[in-house]
Amino acid sequence: MQHSPKREIKVQCAAMGSFKCSVFILVLHLLEGTVSKSLIQLNNNGYEGIVIAIDPNVPEDETLIQQIKDMVTQASPYLFEATERRFYFKKVAILIPEKWKTKPEYVRPKLETYKNADVLVAEPTAPGNDEPYTEQMGNCGEKGERIHFTPDFLAGKKLAQYGPQGRVFVHEWAHLRWGVYDEYNNNQKFYFSNGKRQAVRCSADITGKNVIKKCQGGSCVTKSCKLDKVTGLYEEGCEFIPHGLQTVKASIMFAQSIDSVVEFCTEKNHNKEAPNLQNQKCNLRSTWEVISDSEDFKKTTPMTTQPPTPTFSLLQIGQRIVCLVLDKSGSMANGDRLNRLNQAGKLFLLQTVEQGSWVGMVTFDSVAHVQSELIQINSDVERNALTRSLPTVAAGGTSICSGLRSAFAVIRKKYSTDGSEIVLLTDGEDNTISSCFNEVKQSGAIIHTVALGPSAARELEELSKMTGGLQTYASDQAQNNGLIDAFGALSSGNGADSQRSIQLESKGLTLQNNQWMNGTVLVDSTVGKDTLFLITWTKQPPKILLWDPSKKKQDGFVVDANTKMAYLQIPGTAKVGIWSYSLQASSQTLTLTVTSRPSSATVPPITVTSKINKNTGKFPSAMTVYAKIHQGASPILRATVTAIIESVNGKTVTLELLDNGAGADATKDDGVYSRYFTAYNANGRYSVKVWALGGINAASQRLIPQQNGAMYIPGWIENGEVNWNPPRPEINKDDPQSKQVCFSRTSSGGSFVASGVPQAPIPDLFPPCQITDLKAKIHGYKFINLTWTAPGDDYDHGRAHKYIIRISANILDLRDKFNDSIQVNTSDLIPKEANSEEVFVFTPENITFENGTDLFIAVQAVDKANLKSEISNIARVSLFIPPEIPPEIPGPSLPCPEINVNSTIPGLHILKIMWKWLGELQLSVALG
Repeated sequence: MQHSPKREIKVQCAAMGSFKCSVFILVLHLLEGTVSKSLIQLNNNGYEGIVIAIDPNVPEDETLIQQIKDMVTQASPYLFEATERRFYFKKVAILIPEKWKTKPEYVRPKLETYKNADVLVAEPTAPGNDEPYTEQMGNCGEKGERIHFTPDFLAGKKLAQYGPQGRVFVHEWAHLRWGVYDEYNNNQKFYFSNGKRQAVRCSADITGKNVIKKCQGGSCVTKSCKLDKVTGLYEEGCEFIPHGLQTVKASIMFAQSIDSVVEFCTEKNHNKEAPNLQNQKCNLRSTWEVISDSEDFKKTTPMTTQPPTPTFSLLQIGQRIVCLVLDKSGSMANGDRLNRLNQAGKLFLLQTVEQGSWVGMVTFDSVAHVQSELIQINSDVERNALTRSLPTVAAGGTSICSGLRSAFAVIRKKYSTDGSEIVLLTDGEDNTISSCFNEVKQSGAIIHTVALGPSAARELEELSKMTGGLQTYASDQAQNNGLIDAFGALSSGNGADSQRSIQLESKGLTLQNNQWMNGTVLVDSTVGKDTLFLITWTKQPPKILLWDPSKKKQDGFVVDANTKMAYLQIPGTAKVGIWSYSLQASSQTLTLTVTSRPSSATVPPITVTSKINKNTGKFPSAMTVYAKIHQGASPILRATVTAIIESVNGKTVTLELLDNGAGADATKDDGVYSRYFTAYNANGRYSVKVWALGGINAASQRLIPQQNGAMYIPGWIENGEVNWNPPRPEINKDDPQSKQVCFSRTSSGGSFVASGVPQAPIPDLFPPCQITDLKAKIHGYKFINLTWTAPGDDYDHGRAHKYIIRISANILDLRDKFNDSIQVNTSDLIPKEANSEEVFVFTPENITFENGTDLFIAVQAVDKANLKSEISNIARVSLFIPPEIPPEIPGPSLPCPEINVNSTIPGLHILKIMWKWLGELQLSVALG
């Protein structure tokens, strides 16, 4: 029976005092809703649990720590006043790399890791590219992933370009915490409004000049911008340069670097017409309106006193300490679970866990059994010794808390439990699990949970949620390889990338009558060290054939008949290229898993990090699956990415994830691939696995599109003069990381729990997704050309039934009174399959459309059940008809005396000047 969270709270509170109970309720409350690894909490208007991590590759520099402190300290009062005395920064943890010198004031982290850091300080992707930015995967109002700063930015070397570091931190915090967007636009810096050219800015009261910098032969001059004869806007390269001295107070999301700017744009002063991401993503709402709708805002009131200054804790990463807590109860004998546990456990111990880590092991049934005290892994000797401690007999009941308490005791014999990790696997129900929730919270340990089979304790995931651990689920379908995937995903949250175990392949198949399982694995140049091929079976050892890229057959597989597995460790660094395998068997299930480590300590590997947007999915709420594919900080573009989602009954759904900036995908070409999931088929747990392949079209891209981050100010006007900032550094097109990449990866995306799913047939309650990339252009001063990415029948799957397109001369009327706006005839517009490009051309009717007219357009998709999408982003066109150039009218032919241009006749030079002036005057009149 599944207990409600409220029942769990009541049970736990009965065993606690009032203070501990209130803390516990706060913890559970913070865990509800969206998936977030962040430890941030809002406590009495102050943000606590902020984690700022210094990347392990940053050279040791103690001044960097003080610079971080200074930034946050400066940011806090700025945030406080900008939010009308509602929020400030209270407690911040700074994660210091393990390789830096130890100090007495540096303590071991608890739940803080690089994986859950809110801010990462790292070297730039290219020299001089110190742009601060925030990763945002979701929609407007949804929390971001992480803020990125560089050491040079924190050192104050970019003050002229971005302004004070504390102000920039507040700009980025608004991205991270409240899901707002920027109010500038690097791709379109000017637009028409009522026939007048305007710079994209917010508020529109910010003053400046539109100028261009022209350089030749090492000297540069500033000129007024010329007009583009086709668009009527300013020429390419034209910049809006703000005055250094302003009186306007908004907006922080446009240019916090302007001294007078101390507020966010509000409904009253927000520039709704500016073509920027804030308007596109947030339905023309101001940043303050979005912030006001946040949960943070709703549960706070303005303070009447000044906030305290932030406090800081300095945490230094130490050796990894992990204890396996494994269920060996009687139910583990079902479905070959115990043997599959041994296979997955051996992968973790032989390959996944890093050298130098301390590992212990506890098993449990009705009571706990210590199988191994903590052992430091220095060689294969320790790894093999630990594998011999894995359980081989299943019997007894299930007491999860006994296992956890025993693990704490094992760890405390050598170390504090702060920052230690526990890998907890169970397949059984246990209605006493909540009795140790408070001990878990107080321990400071991170608990990763693996739910095996359909009956694992319903409260199990609460342990990973409250400690920031990984939450996974594996079904009894061995061919899906879920258990091995779950253990393979448990690399250190604090280890350097060069030590990380990376899964290249994970496949399974049930074979009959001596069938073959054939395939290839791509080993790219960024991996190859410690490469392991692992094969499992359910009955008899299969025939195993493996060839390296040079077609040389590989022998030497270690066969473990008892565990029904065989593995081969490739010595040294595996050859780059395509490895081929053939496995033959009858009437049994085989799986193949390939893992490796980075080949270089200096060149970052290609990594795939996958996740879902929520821990729980309540039908008919769609889930979103994300896969971030990067090489260091550079996105990998044009990869083929597939998510496999397996429900509690073993059924799988395959989704192609896309980086197209439409549907579930927030930003095109940012290396984050996304898709909605709506194909629920049962209540209970679902696992997510992502497979990514980079072929001839995939590329590592250092030239990143517009980030969500502070604007790079091209220059300032001071005392009437334009002072230009240095231009952004150009990207080196010959950089090896900007070229084609071929690779293969698999990644566990964790798990979620679905509820409210009705019995089949499941009704159609999913509308088409919102169109977010609508664009409009004018052709021939008469026709409007629309393009957008097609939504589906169910969010971004299938095909919509029809489109409704409406237009208006007033942008707010179109947003707020869409159904009353003029409808365009779309009888000939038949929707395409989801994620196809739609093109539609029409002539505006029943509306004035003349020179200088602004016209706003929006689209709504409707499915066959008459469910309607949200209204699209609003596109605009401004009709600009350039003035006609009258034909040159020849004057009367008059006889002219021949004049010697070198003559010294008096007054001849005056005649020359007049003749030239008349010619220029005639040309000026002709051009209007």
